[in-house]
Amino acid sequence: MTCDHLVCANCAGRVSDGRCPVCRAHRARMQEQQQNPFASLSPAALLALIVGLLAVAMIARQALA
Repeated sequence: MTCDHLVCANCAGRVSDGRCPVCRAHRARMQEQQQNPFASLSPAALLALIVGLLAVAMIARQALA
């Protein structure tokens, strides 16, 4: 989600505009969260990634044994 789609409950403006201190604080917090590469993954996608990695590890283990 981006700041363009969020409406501030304090000033009723878009968060991306940063009209009030609440907007600016939330915009800064969202920008910090977007720096984390796993922040954009949903829990289902993260679980699928883990299951996929486990499957690859099991196949590699069987191939090398």
